[in-house]
Amino acid sequence: MRRGPQKPEEPYRINERITAQRVRVVGENIKVDVYPIQQAIRLAQEQNLDLVEISPNADPPVCKVVDYSKFKYEQKKKQKEIKAKTVKVVIKEIRFGPNTDDHDFNFKLKHAVTFLQEGAKVKATVFFAGRSIVYKERGEILLLKFAQLLEENGKVEQMPRLEGKRMSMMLMPKAKK
Repeated sequence: MRRGPQKPEEPYRINERITAQRVRVVGENIKVDVYPIQQAIRLAQEQNLDLVEISPNADPPVCKVVDYSKFKYEQKKKQKEIKAKTVKVVIKEIRFGPNTDDHDFNFKLKHAVTFLQEGAKVKATVFFAGRSIVYKERGEILLLKFAQLLEENGKVEQMPRLEGKRMSMMLMPKAKK
């Protein structure tokens, strides 16, 4: 067994590592056709390039004549672009008690408005401590009032639902025009 840092395994097979007997060859300055593997490698070497297996599951496997280091660089670049385009969903939580006062309620309402304007989802939670669980209706009324006041900035994704000692509701931002 070897210890120490291992080299990451290459994601693509190149040149002599390609195991298929016949391959379909594509690339610039190459006639697209099915070639025996030795002839395909020779075609790549004549242009001082590598033969890279890009689609091993095809029949016959597809190989591209390309500079391998440049090919790997372009693949990494594509992966970065895909990762950058993915949307990250941010969820902000706002917590109330069943007896939250009007001032506190309005303060938290303003925060919720800014969160929704920034494009984050808001999870409004009423936490019932001790015997306050008997005021379930108050908690639900509080959350529905909260949703009603946020109607122009967001819409309800999930209605108030009681989970143990918490009643929560999800709001999502309205699409920008």
